[in-house]
Amino acid sequence: MIQWAGQLGGTMRIFYDTEFREDGGSLEILSIGMVRDDGQEYYAVNADADWIRACEHPWLREHVLPHLPLADTKVVGNGIVCQIDHSDVSVKPKRRIAREVRDFVVSTPDPSLWAWYASFDHVALTWLYGPMSDLPEGIPMRTNDIKQEAERLGDPPLPEQGSDLHHALADARHNRVIFDLLHQLDDQRPNLGDSR
Repeated sequence: MIQWAGQLGGTMRIFYDTEFREDGGSLEILSIGMVRDDGQEYYAVNADADWIRACEHPWLREHVLPHLPLADTKVVGNGIVCQIDHSDVSVKPKRRIAREVRDFVVSTPDPSLWAWYASFDHVALTWLYGPMSDLPEGIPMRTNDIKQEAERLGDPPLPEQGSDLHHALADARHNRVIFDLLHQLDDQRPNLGDSR
């Protein structure tokens, strides 16, 4: 049985998810949702993202954009153009999101980051600040992978999320649900350690 982060001292878990546009050479965060063990939440949509390129991406257009506050979507020539609704309170400049995410994380006692298939989420989170060397003090340099824990426990059946899949805050909340279930399953496993 592993010691789950959150069982140790004052550690507090932050479950998070990002939605992003990537093209194999760059990655741009579109939205981020975070949920802490104490129930505090954070959600933001990047006002500065290249929304034209995001709208041109078929997968994002089908799965992510329907969950975002769009002001307008229209067909222009052979392409689709969408505009984010800047009057929505969740829509913020990237610099402000970076500051608020930093504040959310560093105000967390001994933060431990957790995400589902965490590698790209961690890159999206850290690129809010530029190169890894600019990551603010207090933000962990890695994210724990909930999917890896599921595999370690034999890939048990997990609850499906439903229609809000790919909404960053809903995904972060669901990550917490999955983590809690995996934690319960791990607690139920027999201790195979030394029986001396």
